[in-house]
Amino acid sequence: METREVIAARRSIRRFEDRPVPEEVVNSVLTAAIQAPSGKNRQPWRFVVVAGEEKRAAMIRCMRSGIEQAREQHIETGSALWTTRIMRKAPVTIFVFNPMGMHPWAAHSTYEMYLSTVDVQSIGAAIQNMLLAAQDAGLGSLWICDVFSAYEQLAEWLGEPGQLMAAVALGYPAEHPEARPRRPLSDVVRWY
Repeated sequence: METREVIAARRSIRRFEDRPVPEEVVNSVLTAAIQAPSGKNRQPWRFVVVAGEEKRAAMIRCMRSGIEQAREQHIETGSALWTTRIMRKAPVTIFVFNPMGMHPWAAHSTYEMYLSTVDVQSIGAAIQNMLLAAQDAGLGSLWICDVFSAYEQLAEWLGEPGQLMAAVALGYPAEHPEARPRRPLSDVVRWY
């Protein structure tokens, strides 16, 4: 597919076929991720791939435990429990970490805040590349931020140093949703 066609065809997929994704296909998606632009060429990303029945089950137990603990503390978890069902059915979940991660509000200087923001933008570009490469490979994908509802539990279980940024579920799509509406350019662009 041409780039613009891949962009237009990409959808958030929440239902996956029950078939594995070959390792070489996952690696091609990850290769696209690391080809993303990164401020100062810091390449602030690390990826942890969770695949296979046993690992997926452990991942879901960990996430549900974190959600339960958050709810006990009266912390809103939104759609996180529903997201665990999606992740359970996805053959692959890729967790994205920033090994240099620091929350922008924890920065001690303007320069540290700048670097933190640049890293977050770079990681966003890497995730977008993953989503587009997955689409081009015939996979469905879902960018997941609900992992924050079980942040500490997942970060500890995965054992990856740095800041957990997001997860991406991958698999062969079992649904083909229509495009969601987008605001027209006239609503979001101002020429100066």
